Amino acid sequence: MVQATDTDELKTQIKRLNSKAGQMKMDLHDLAEGLPTDYERLIEAATETYEIYHQINQLKQQLKQSEQKS
Repeated sequence: MVQATDTDELKTQIKRLNSKAGQMKMDLHDLAEGLPTDYERLIEAATETYEIYHQINQLKQQLKQSEQKS
């Protein structure tokens, strides 16, 4: 789990990851559209996409908790 203490730092991390996640989502979509070509890459791409969205969710929860403490 990613740990960050500063609210601004959390927002920056979320913004950066959202940008990367958007690109990964588009790459996964392109890969899916091209099936069965490159099907070997599908599980890896889906796993990486899942992991980044999971990480974003964790950071958003940390941000919410941080803002509630303030």
